[in-house]
Amino acid sequence: MEKKMKRKKEHVFFFHLNHLLFLVVVFMVVGSCQGSRLNQAGKLQALLKVKKQHGAREEWATPTWVEDGPSEVGAMELDLITNGLPGQPSSVKFKQYSGYITVDELNQRRLFYYFAESVQAPSTKPLLLWLNGGPGCSSLGFGAMLEIGPFGVKPDGKTLYHRLNSWNKVANTLFIESPAGVGFSYSNTTSDYDSSGDKRTAKDSYTFLVNWFKRFPHYKNRDFYIAGESYAGFYIPELADIVIQQNMQQHDFSGYIQLKGVMIGNGIMNDVTDQKGMYDYIWTHALISDETHKGLMKHCAYGGSDEKDKPISKFKCSEFEDEIGKEAGDIDFYNIYAPICKEDSSNASTKTNKPNKGLDPCDEDYIYAYLNLPQVQEALHANITGLPYPWNFCSEVISSWVDYPTTMFPVYKRLIPNGLRILLYSGDMDAVVPVTSTRYSIDALNLMVKEPWKPWIDNNGEVGGYRVVYDGLTLATIRGAGHEVPKYQSGRAFTLLNYFLNSK
Repeated sequence: MEKKMKRKKEHVFFFHLNHLLFLVVVFMVVGSCQGSRLNQAGKLQALLKVKKQHGAREEWATPTWVEDGPSEVGAMELDLITNGLPGQPSSVKFKQYSGYITVDELNQRRLFYYFAESVQAPSTKPLLLWLNGGPGCSSLGFGAMLEIGPFGVKPDGKTLYHRLNSWNKVANTLFIESPAGVGFSYSNTTSDYDSSGDKRTAKDSYTFLVNWFKRFPHYKNRDFYIAGESYAGFYIPELADIVIQQNMQQHDFSGYIQLKGVMIGNGIMNDVTDQKGMYDYIWTHALISDETHKGLMKHCAYGGSDEKDKPISKFKCSEFEDEIGKEAGDIDFYNIYAPICKEDSSNASTKTNKPNKGLDPCDEDYIYAYLNLPQVQEALHANITGLPYPWNFCSEVISSWVDYPTTMFPVYKRLIPNGLRILLYSGDMDAVVPVTSTRYSIDALNLMVKEPWKPWIDNNGEVGGYRVVYDGLTLATIRGAGHEVPKYQSGRAFTLLNYFLNSK
């Protein structure tokens, strides 16, 4: 390969037969940046063919216990990035921290985090945790470096630029690479990589928070929000569910986490409606033919909730799923109108890159190069054990995903009565978990509409998207955004964040 860098596309899951495919084996089908990289249509065909490991999937059950890690009191200053990140702009006035939190002392499972305090008055700002999905993809690479963190990476792969609409301008932002095996997070017990799943990911994330608050005790009583996207549509409600259950078991407020709300972008919710919404979206946006859509609906999608309504022909379903990639062509399904990173375009992009617009299709290449620089890892206090593989966007060591639910509906029905602020937002150019899927899922929850559909206005006085308020949650669309909303519409995402934090 001309360039010795590899990266993986996040949230790589599609719908196959009757269930949403959460492709933990994404790293086996998504090619590298250069010679072996599949084109977008080829990716889709490959992804739709990857099958989940067989076995019954248990419905999510909130654990009623948690293992405490070792005492973290006084360790905060050891994680301070004292001289800033290599190549960062001058005049950075906020503090940055990064390091490891142990979530399993026996197995030595340790999760890596990056934390950027608020630019102004961090002592008065809320704490916001950002989670990316996959499952098995990095919140440091996608969330922090590509979407909402204080810096982006320039095309040279060595220097950083200020992100105009970084979320740490209004919140203290925390990013976790989870579960172990993702990014810089690791386990000394390699069998952990063979038994990853939703339940342990949520439990480890909660344990991480408990121990992180020991390390940063002055954030313990701060208003706390969880945000993220894609497969984090499962991660976030699952973690919120544990936080609420654990809060209810506290005999005093010493272990109480001040969870106020969750904010989920283009997130999965429910297999049946997610799948139908994806098929309908790609058809109504003229990516596939009428005939292929009819075939998908007949042979792949559920017709209803009864066994008799389930598809019966796996072979016919696969045939029609193959047609999606063939008919749609070489496009990016994460933003159907965006340019794609050609194999020979990364060098040319150094002349055209617009770092604060998020429009460079090759920006993941630059992030990969940056996070694999030895001086960057040293500054981040990362890779302290000498991992036998490079940092990557999505895990190459997690070999299976042992549990995941088919729906978040039971969890939402537990969360809503607790008064959480719940915002589901959707970039309207995403074909992977499109707005149609989210609308179908919300409709299936049978929530009462409190405030009807209407536009919301961004900071430029333009229509930023549309929103409808239900009894228990709000849906907002972001006009002109793809799957990773802040990447494509950073200003509108930032406006929406401010609305959310200020209860508007």
